[in-house]
Amino acid sequence: MRSVPTFTITAVACLGLVASALIPVSGTHAATAGSRLAAASCTSGKPKPPSMAGAPKKYKGQQIIYYGDAVGCGHDIDLALANQFTKDTGIKVKVVEKPSDSNQAYSTYARLFQSGSTAIDVMMLDVIWPSAFATYLADLNPVLKSQSKKHFSTIVNNDTIKGHLVAMPWFGDFGLLYYRTDLLQKYGYSSPPTSWTQLGVMAKKIQTGEQKKNKSFYGFVFQGKAYEGLTCDALEWLASSGGGTIIQNGKVNLDNANAAKMLNMIRGWVGDITPRDVTTYTETESDNAFNNGNAAFLRNWPYAYALASAAPATKGKFGVTALPHQPGNKSAGTVGGWQLGVSKKSQHKQAAIQFVKYMTSAEVETWRAIVGTFVPTRPAVAASPKVIKAEPFLKEAKNVVRITRPSRFLGTKYNQASNIFWNGMSRILNGSSAESVLPATQQQLERLLK
Repeated sequence: MRSVPTFTITAVACLGLVASALIPVSGTHAATAGSRLAAASCTSGKPKPPSMAGAPKKYKGQQIIYYGDAVGCGHDIDLALANQFTKDTGIKVKVVEKPSDSNQAYSTYARLFQSGSTAIDVMMLDVIWPSAFATYLADLNPVLKSQSKKHFSTIVNNDTIKGHLVAMPWFGDFGLLYYRTDLLQKYGYSSPPTSWTQLGVMAKKIQTGEQKKNKSFYGFVFQGKAYEGLTCDALEWLASSGGGTIIQNGKVNLDNANAAKMLNMIRGWVGDITPRDVTTYTETESDNAFNNGNAAFLRNWPYAYALASAAPATKGKFGVTALPHQPGNKSAGTVGGWQLGVSKKSQHKQAAIQFVKYMTSAEVETWRAIVGTFVPTRPAVAASPKVIKAEPFLKEAKNVVRITRPSRFLGTKYNQASNIFWNGMSRILNGSSAESVLPATQQQLERLLK
Protein backbone atom coordinates (compact mmCIF):
# COMPACT_ATOMS: atom_id res chain seq x y z
CA MET A 1 0.00 0.00 0.00
CA ARG A 2 1.38 3.40 -0.99
CA SER A 3 2.06 5.98 1.67
CA VAL A 4 -0.82 8.40 2.06
CA PRO A 5 -0.48 11.42 4.38
CA THR A 6 -2.64 11.40 7.47
CA PHE A 7 -4.44 14.51 8.59
CA THR A 8 -6.07 15.53 11.82
CA ILE A 9 -8.59 18.18 12.61
CA THR A 10 -6.70 21.03 14.24
CA ALA A 11 -3.53 22.41 12.78
CA VAL A 12 -1.81 25.53 11.58
CA ALA A 13 0.15 25.86 8.39
CA CYS A 14 2.54 28.27 10.04
CA LEU A 15 3.91 29.63 6.80
CA GLY A 16 5.24 33.17 6.97
CA LEU A 17 7.63 35.67 5.48
CA VAL A 18 9.54 38.72 6.55
CA ALA A 19 10.83 40.56 3.52
CA SER A 20 14.50 41.32 3.12
CA ALA A 21 16.20 42.40 -0.09
CA LEU A 22 12.72 43.32 -1.32
CA ILE A 23 11.69 43.67 -4.95
CA PRO A 24 8.32 44.90 -6.17
CA VAL A 25 5.75 42.29 -7.17
CA SER A 26 2.12 42.39 -8.25
CA GLY A 27 -0.55 42.75 -5.62
CA THR A 28 -0.14 44.60 -2.35
CA HIS A 29 2.73 42.69 -0.77
CA ALA A 30 6.28 41.69 -1.57
CA ALA A 31 8.49 38.63 -1.34
CA THR A 32 12.24 38.21 -1.09
CA ALA A 33 14.24 38.27 -4.27
CA GLY A 34 15.67 34.81 -3.65
CA SER A 35 12.25 33.31 -3.08
CA ARG A 36 10.71 35.04 -6.11
CA LEU A 37 13.50 34.03 -8.46
CA ALA A 38 13.31 30.44 -7.28
CA ALA A 39 9.54 30.43 -7.60
CA ALA A 40 9.66 31.72 -11.17
CA SER A 41 11.37 28.50 -12.23
CA CYS A 42 8.65 26.34 -10.71
CA THR A 43 6.29 26.48 -13.68
CA SER A 44 8.79 26.85 -16.53
CA GLY A 45 9.25 23.64 -18.46
CA LYS A 46 6.47 21.96 -16.48
CA PRO A 47 3.06 20.69 -17.67
CA LYS A 48 0.49 23.40 -18.28
CA PRO A 49 -2.31 23.86 -15.74
CA PRO A 50 -5.30 21.58 -16.34
CA SER A 51 -8.46 22.92 -17.92
CA MET A 52 -11.63 23.10 -15.86
CA ALA A 53 -13.93 20.21 -16.64
CA GLY A 54 -17.46 21.41 -17.38
CA ALA A 55 -16.39 25.03 -17.11
CA PRO A 56 -19.44 27.31 -16.71
CA LYS A 57 -19.83 30.19 -19.19
CA LYS A 58 -22.71 32.11 -17.59
CA TYR A 59 -20.40 34.16 -15.34
CA LYS A 60 -18.22 35.38 -18.23
CA GLY A 61 -17.02 38.94 -17.72
CA GLN A 62 -17.35 38.96 -13.94
CA GLN A 63 -14.22 39.69 -11.90
CA ILE A 64 -13.25 38.21 -8.56
CA ILE A 65 -10.43 39.13 -6.20
CA TYR A 66 -8.41 36.24 -4.79
CA TYR A 67 -6.05 36.61 -1.82
CA GLY A 68 -3.58 33.83 -2.55
CA ASP A 69 -0.18 32.44 -1.69
CA ALA A 70 3.03 34.40 -1.20
CA VAL A 71 5.49 31.70 -0.14
CA GLY A 72 7.81 29.72 -2.39
CA CYS A 73 6.23 28.83 -5.72
CA GLY A 74 2.74 29.68 -4.51
CA HIS A 75 2.15 33.04 -6.20
CA ASP A 76 3.44 31.95 -9.60
CA ILE A 77 1.33 28.80 -9.45
CA ASP A 78 -1.72 30.85 -8.44
CA LEU A 79 -1.21 33.12 -11.45
CA ALA A 80 -0.91 30.20 -13.85
CA LEU A 81 -4.09 28.57 -12.51
CA ALA A 82 -6.03 31.85 -12.48
CA ASN A 83 -5.08 32.48 -16.11
CA GLN A 84 -6.26 29.00 -17.10
CA PHE A 85 -9.52 29.45 -15.18
CA THR A 86 -10.15 32.74 -17.01
CA LYS A 87 -9.53 31.08 -20.38
CA ASP A 88 -12.02 28.33 -19.54
CA THR A 89 -14.77 30.40 -17.92
CA GLY A 90 -14.32 34.03 -18.95
CA ILE A 91 -14.26 34.95 -15.24
CA LYS A 92 -11.45 37.41 -14.54
CA VAL A 93 -9.34 36.76 -11.45
CA LYS A 94 -7.26 39.45 -9.75
CA VAL A 95 -4.60 37.60 -7.75
CA VAL A 96 -3.39 39.45 -4.66
CA GLU A 97 -0.63 38.05 -2.47
CA LYS A 98 -2.00 37.84 1.04
CA PRO A 99 0.36 38.88 3.87
CA SER A 100 2.76 35.98 4.08
CA ASP A 101 3.10 36.17 7.84
CA SER A 102 0.06 34.19 8.99
CA ASN A 103 -0.56 36.58 11.90
CA GLN A 104 -0.69 39.56 9.56
CA ALA A 105 -2.95 37.64 7.17
CA TYR A 106 -5.36 36.89 10.00
CA SER A 107 -5.49 40.56 10.99
CA THR A 108 -5.99 41.64 7.37
CA TYR A 109 -8.93 39.27 6.90
CA ALA A 110 -10.44 40.33 10.22
CA ARG A 111 -10.36 44.00 9.17
CA LEU A 112 -11.86 43.27 5.76
CA PHE A 113 -14.63 41.08 7.14
CA GLN A 114 -15.54 43.34 10.03
CA SER A 115 -15.74 46.39 7.75
CA GLY A 116 -18.08 44.57 5.37
CA SER A 117 -15.59 45.02 2.53
CA THR A 118 -16.43 43.68 -0.92
CA ALA A 119 -12.75 43.90 -1.93
CA ILE A 120 -12.16 40.21 -1.32
CA ASP A 121 -14.01 37.27 -2.88
CA VAL A 122 -11.84 34.18 -2.39
CA MET A 123 -9.12 33.76 0.21
CA MET A 124 -6.60 31.27 1.56
CA LEU A 125 -7.48 30.24 5.10
CA ASP A 126 -5.21 28.59 7.62
CA VAL A 127 -6.81 25.36 8.80
CA ILE A 128 -7.37 26.88 12.23
CA TRP A 129 -9.34 29.88 10.96
CA PRO A 130 -12.68 28.52 9.62
CA SER A 131 -14.36 28.59 13.02
CA ALA A 132 -13.07 32.12 13.72
CA PHE A 133 -14.30 33.49 10.38
CA ALA A 134 -17.36 31.26 9.85
CA THR A 135 -19.78 34.19 10.29
CA TYR A 136 -18.26 35.93 7.27
CA LEU A 137 -17.89 32.92 4.96
CA ALA A 138 -20.37 31.58 2.42
CA ASP A 139 -21.75 28.06 2.78
CA LEU A 140 -20.19 26.01 -0.05
CA ASN A 141 -22.38 22.94 0.52
CA PRO A 142 -25.03 23.76 -2.11
CA VAL A 143 -22.40 23.62 -4.87
CA LEU A 144 -19.45 21.68 -3.49
CA LYS A 145 -20.87 19.12 -1.05
CA SER A 146 -20.32 16.14 -3.37
CA GLN A 147 -16.80 17.32 -4.23
CA SER A 148 -15.93 17.79 -0.54
CA LYS A 149 -16.51 14.08 0.05
CA LYS A 150 -13.46 13.36 -2.11
CA HIS A 151 -11.15 15.04 0.42
CA PHE A 152 -9.88 13.72 3.74
CA SER A 153 -12.94 13.67 5.98
CA THR A 154 -11.10 15.06 9.01
CA ILE A 155 -10.25 18.25 7.13
CA VAL A 156 -13.78 18.58 5.77
CA ASN A 157 -15.10 18.18 9.32
CA ASN A 158 -12.73 20.93 10.42
CA ASP A 159 -14.07 23.19 7.68
CA THR A 160 -17.73 22.48 8.51
CA ILE A 161 -19.11 24.85 11.14
CA LYS A 162 -22.67 24.31 12.42
CA GLY A 163 -23.48 22.29 9.33
CA HIS A 164 -22.09 24.85 6.90
CA LEU A 165 -19.07 24.04 4.71
CA VAL A 166 -17.31 27.39 5.06
CA ALA A 167 -14.05 26.36 3.37
CA MET A 168 -12.70 23.68 1.04
CA PRO A 169 -9.48 21.74 1.77
CA TRP A 170 -6.69 22.81 -0.55
CA PHE A 171 -3.30 21.45 0.59
CA GLY A 172 -1.68 19.96 3.68
CA ASP A 173 1.64 20.42 5.47
CA PHE A 174 3.97 18.83 8.03
CA GLY A 175 7.50 19.59 9.18
CA LEU A 176 10.45 17.84 7.49
CA LEU A 177 14.26 17.83 7.64
CA TYR A 178 16.14 18.78 4.46
CA TYR A 179 19.84 17.90 4.28
CA ARG A 180 22.77 18.18 1.88
CA THR A 181 23.61 14.67 0.70
CA ASP A 182 26.90 15.76 -0.86
CA LEU A 183 28.13 17.34 2.37
CA LEU A 184 27.12 14.37 4.49
CA GLN A 185 29.17 12.17 2.20
CA LYS A 186 32.08 14.64 2.18
CA TYR A 187 32.32 14.58 5.97
CA GLY A 188 31.92 10.85 6.38
CA TYR A 189 28.21 10.46 7.17
CA SER A 190 26.24 7.69 5.48
CA SER A 191 22.81 8.85 6.59
CA PRO A 192 21.06 11.91 8.04
CA PRO A 193 20.76 12.38 11.81
CA THR A 194 18.05 10.54 13.69
CA SER A 195 18.39 12.45 16.98
CA TRP A 196 18.62 16.17 17.67
CA THR A 197 21.85 15.61 19.54
CA GLN A 198 23.30 13.86 16.50
CA LEU A 199 22.13 16.71 14.25
CA GLY A 200 24.05 19.15 16.45
CA VAL A 201 27.25 17.12 16.18
CA MET A 202 26.97 16.64 12.41
CA ALA A 203 26.04 20.26 11.80
CA LYS A 204 29.05 21.46 13.79
CA LYS A 205 31.51 19.24 11.93
CA ILE A 206 30.20 20.18 8.50
CA GLN A 207 30.03 23.88 9.39
CA THR A 208 33.61 23.93 10.70
CA GLY A 209 34.86 22.48 7.43
CA GLU A 210 32.74 24.61 5.09
CA GLN A 211 33.38 27.91 6.89
CA LYS A 212 37.04 27.67 5.92
CA LYS A 213 35.95 28.81 2.46
CA ASN A 214 32.46 30.20 3.11
CA LYS A 215 32.01 32.33 6.24
CA SER A 216 28.25 32.52 5.56
CA PHE A 217 27.82 28.77 5.96
CA TYR A 218 26.00 27.34 9.00
CA GLY A 219 25.00 23.88 10.08
CA PHE A 220 21.26 24.28 10.63
CA VAL A 221 18.53 26.81 9.83
CA PHE A 222 14.89 26.93 10.88
CA GLN A 223 12.03 29.37 11.49
CA GLY A 224 13.11 31.30 14.59
CA LYS A 225 11.24 34.58 14.33
CA ALA A 226 8.64 35.32 17.03
CA TYR A 227 5.58 34.31 14.99
CA GLU A 228 3.39 31.29 14.28
CA GLY A 229 6.22 29.47 12.51
CA LEU A 230 8.23 29.35 15.73
CA THR A 231 5.22 27.85 17.50
CA CYS A 232 5.27 25.05 14.91
CA ASP A 233 9.02 24.44 15.13
CA ALA A 234 9.09 24.51 18.93
CA LEU A 235 6.16 22.12 19.19
CA GLU A 236 8.19 19.62 17.15
CA TRP A 237 11.19 20.04 19.45
CA LEU A 238 9.04 19.41 22.51
CA ALA A 239 6.97 16.52 21.17
CA SER A 240 10.03 14.67 19.84
CA SER A 241 11.95 14.94 23.14
CA GLY A 242 9.31 14.00 25.72
CA GLY A 243 8.63 17.65 26.46
CA GLY A 244 4.89 17.51 25.84
CA THR A 245 2.58 19.14 23.33
CA ILE A 246 1.90 22.47 25.12
CA ILE A 247 -1.62 21.40 26.13
CA GLN A 248 -2.68 17.80 26.60
CA ASN A 249 -6.08 16.55 27.76
CA GLY A 250 -7.07 20.12 28.51
CA LYS A 251 -4.08 20.84 30.78
CA VAL A 252 -0.94 22.84 30.04
CA ASN A 253 2.10 20.54 30.14
CA LEU A 254 4.85 22.94 29.10
CA ASP A 255 6.91 23.46 32.26
CA ASN A 256 8.82 20.18 32.57
CA ALA A 257 12.42 18.97 32.67
CA ASN A 258 12.45 17.39 29.20
CA ALA A 259 11.12 20.57 27.62
CA ALA A 260 13.71 22.69 29.42
CA LYS A 261 16.56 20.39 28.40
CA MET A 262 15.56 20.39 24.75
CA LEU A 263 14.96 24.12 24.54
CA ASN A 264 18.24 24.91 26.25
CA MET A 265 20.04 22.78 23.67
CA ILE A 266 18.39 24.69 20.82
CA ARG A 267 19.25 27.98 22.58
CA GLY A 268 22.89 26.90 22.66
CA TRP A 269 22.85 26.41 18.89
CA VAL A 270 21.90 30.03 18.16
CA GLY A 271 25.04 31.87 17.12
CA ASP A 272 26.93 28.57 17.02
CA ILE A 273 25.60 26.09 14.46
CA THR A 274 22.79 28.42 13.43
CA PRO A 275 23.26 32.05 12.41
CA ARG A 276 22.58 34.55 15.18
CA ASP A 277 19.85 36.17 13.12
CA VAL A 278 17.96 32.87 12.84
CA THR A 279 15.70 34.59 15.39
CA THR A 280 14.45 36.72 12.48
CA TYR A 281 14.02 33.82 10.05
CA THR A 282 10.73 32.70 8.55
CA GLU A 283 10.35 30.08 5.81
CA THR A 284 11.75 32.37 3.13
CA GLU A 285 14.98 33.30 4.91
CA SER A 286 15.67 29.69 5.87
CA ASP A 287 14.91 28.57 2.30
CA ASN A 288 17.32 31.14 0.93
CA ALA A 289 20.10 30.05 3.27
CA PHE A 290 19.73 26.40 2.30
CA ASN A 291 19.12 26.90 -1.43
CA ASN A 292 22.04 29.34 -1.76
CA GLY A 293 24.37 26.66 -0.38
CA ASN A 294 24.79 28.23 3.05
CA ALA A 295 23.33 25.51 5.29
CA ALA A 296 23.74 21.78 5.78
CA PHE A 297 20.31 21.17 7.37
CA LEU A 298 16.95 22.90 7.06
CA ARG A 299 13.64 22.42 8.84
CA ASN A 300 10.76 23.35 6.53
CA TRP A 301 7.51 22.25 4.87
CA PRO A 302 6.95 20.09 1.77
CA TYR A 303 6.69 23.07 -0.60
CA ALA A 304 10.43 23.70 -0.07
CA TYR A 305 11.22 20.49 -1.99
CA ALA A 306 10.36 22.17 -5.31
CA LEU A 307 12.55 25.18 -4.52
CA ALA A 308 15.56 23.08 -3.52
CA SER A 309 15.11 20.94 -6.63
CA ALA A 310 15.39 24.04 -8.82
CA ALA A 311 18.21 25.90 -7.04
CA PRO A 312 21.67 25.36 -8.62
CA ALA A 313 23.39 25.01 -5.25
CA THR A 314 21.09 22.20 -4.06
CA LYS A 315 19.66 20.57 -7.18
CA GLY A 316 20.52 16.86 -7.03
CA LYS A 317 22.45 17.43 -3.80
CA PHE A 318 19.82 17.18 -1.08
CA GLY A 319 17.54 14.69 0.60
CA VAL A 320 14.44 14.90 2.81
CA THR A 321 13.65 12.84 5.86
CA ALA A 322 11.67 12.88 9.09
CA LEU A 323 12.74 15.41 11.70
CA PRO A 324 15.05 14.06 14.42
CA HIS A 325 13.90 12.82 17.81
CA GLN A 326 15.63 12.26 21.12
CA PRO A 327 16.17 8.67 22.33
CA GLY A 328 13.02 7.01 23.58
CA ASN A 329 10.78 9.31 21.55
CA LYS A 330 9.43 9.44 18.00
CA SER A 331 9.86 11.94 15.19
CA ALA A 332 7.15 14.58 15.20
CA GLY A 333 5.97 16.95 12.50
CA THR A 334 3.55 19.79 13.11
CA VAL A 335 0.61 19.40 10.77
CA GLY A 336 -0.63 22.38 8.85
CA GLY A 337 -2.86 23.05 5.93
CA TRP A 338 -4.69 25.69 3.96
CA GLN A 339 -8.24 25.97 2.71
CA LEU A 340 -10.10 28.23 0.29
CA GLY A 341 -13.15 30.19 1.37
CA VAL A 342 -15.60 32.65 -0.21
CA SER A 343 -16.75 35.87 1.44
CA LYS A 344 -20.47 36.30 2.09
CA LYS A 345 -20.01 39.89 0.90
CA SER A 346 -18.69 38.81 -2.51
CA GLN A 347 -20.57 40.58 -5.29
CA HIS A 348 -19.89 37.61 -7.57
CA LYS A 349 -20.35 34.78 -5.12
CA GLN A 350 -21.21 32.04 -7.62
CA ALA A 351 -18.26 32.91 -9.85
CA ALA A 352 -16.04 32.82 -6.76
CA ILE A 353 -17.37 29.39 -5.78
CA GLN A 354 -16.60 28.11 -9.29
CA PHE A 355 -13.01 29.29 -8.82
CA VAL A 356 -12.80 27.35 -5.54
CA LYS A 357 -14.29 24.32 -7.29
CA TYR A 358 -11.55 24.47 -9.91
CA MET A 359 -8.69 25.15 -7.49
CA THR A 360 -9.62 22.22 -5.23
CA SER A 361 -10.31 19.75 -8.03
CA ALA A 362 -8.43 16.47 -8.38
CA GLU A 363 -6.78 17.70 -11.57
CA VAL A 364 -5.46 20.88 -9.94
CA GLU A 365 -4.33 19.08 -6.77
CA THR A 366 -2.38 16.62 -8.93
CA TRP A 367 -0.81 19.41 -10.97
CA ARG A 368 0.11 21.42 -7.87
CA ALA A 369 1.67 18.33 -6.29
CA ILE A 370 3.83 17.70 -9.36
CA VAL A 371 4.81 21.31 -10.04
CA GLY A 372 5.02 22.75 -6.52
CA THR A 373 5.16 19.67 -4.21
CA PHE A 374 2.01 20.73 -2.34
CA VAL A 375 0.57 17.87 -0.29
CA PRO A 376 -2.87 16.83 -1.63
CA THR A 377 -5.97 16.73 0.56
CA ARG A 378 -7.62 14.06 -1.58
CA PRO A 379 -6.68 10.46 -0.68
CA ALA A 380 -6.91 9.32 -4.31
CA VAL A 381 -4.57 12.09 -5.45
CA ALA A 382 -2.11 11.50 -2.60
CA ALA A 383 -1.89 7.82 -3.58
CA SER A 384 -1.30 8.56 -7.27
CA PRO A 385 2.02 7.16 -8.58
CA LYS A 386 2.71 10.51 -10.27
CA VAL A 387 2.31 12.33 -6.98
CA ILE A 388 4.38 9.81 -5.02
CA LYS A 389 7.15 10.22 -7.60
CA ALA A 390 7.01 14.01 -7.25
CA GLU A 391 6.80 13.90 -3.45
CA PRO A 392 9.08 11.07 -2.25
CA PHE A 393 9.09 12.63 1.22
CA LEU A 394 5.59 11.20 1.71
CA LYS A 395 7.25 7.79 2.07
CA GLU A 396 10.01 9.16 4.28
CA ALA A 397 7.49 10.68 6.67
CA LYS A 398 5.08 7.75 6.90
CA ASN A 399 6.12 6.90 10.48
CA VAL A 400 6.21 10.48 11.72
CA VAL A 401 3.83 11.41 14.52
CA ARG A 402 1.66 14.21 13.12
CA ILE A 403 1.11 16.68 15.95
CA THR A 404 -1.52 19.39 15.91
CA ARG A 405 -1.93 22.78 17.46
CA PRO A 406 -3.96 22.76 20.72
CA SER A 407 -6.79 24.77 19.16
CA ARG A 408 -9.56 22.39 20.20
CA PHE A 409 -8.73 23.22 23.83
CA LEU A 410 -8.47 26.94 23.18
CA GLY A 411 -11.14 27.76 20.58
CA THR A 412 -11.16 31.46 19.76
CA LYS A 413 -8.35 32.00 22.27
CA TYR A 414 -5.86 30.04 20.16
CA ASN A 415 -4.16 33.04 18.54
CA GLN A 416 -3.62 34.65 21.94
CA ALA A 417 -2.21 31.40 23.33
CA SER A 418 0.14 30.91 20.40
CA ASN A 419 1.38 34.46 20.85
CA ILE A 420 2.18 33.71 24.49
CA PHE A 421 3.98 30.52 23.51
CA TRP A 422 6.07 31.87 20.64
CA ASN A 423 7.13 34.90 22.64
CA GLY A 424 8.34 32.57 25.39
CA MET A 425 10.24 30.49 22.85
CA SER A 426 11.73 33.66 21.36
CA ARG A 427 13.06 34.76 24.75
CA ILE A 428 14.80 31.41 25.09
CA LEU A 429 16.34 31.60 21.60
CA ASN A 430 17.57 35.08 22.44
CA GLY A 431 19.46 33.92 25.52
CA SER A 432 17.13 33.32 28.46
CA SER A 433 17.28 29.92 30.12
CA ALA A 434 14.27 27.69 29.60
CA GLU A 435 13.94 27.34 33.40
CA SER A 436 13.44 31.11 33.69
CA VAL A 437 10.80 31.28 30.93
CA LEU A 438 8.68 28.12 31.06
CA PRO A 439 7.00 28.61 34.47
CA ALA A 440 5.63 32.05 33.59
CA THR A 441 4.63 30.92 30.09
CA GLN A 442 2.74 27.97 31.54
CA GLN A 443 0.97 30.20 34.05
CA GLN A 444 -0.14 32.58 31.29
CA LEU A 445 -1.53 29.72 29.26
CA GLU A 446 -3.31 28.27 32.30
CA ARG A 447 -5.01 31.61 32.96
CA LEU A 448 -6.13 31.72 29.35
CA LEU A 449 -7.65 28.24 29.60
CA LYS A 450 -9.84 29.18 32.57
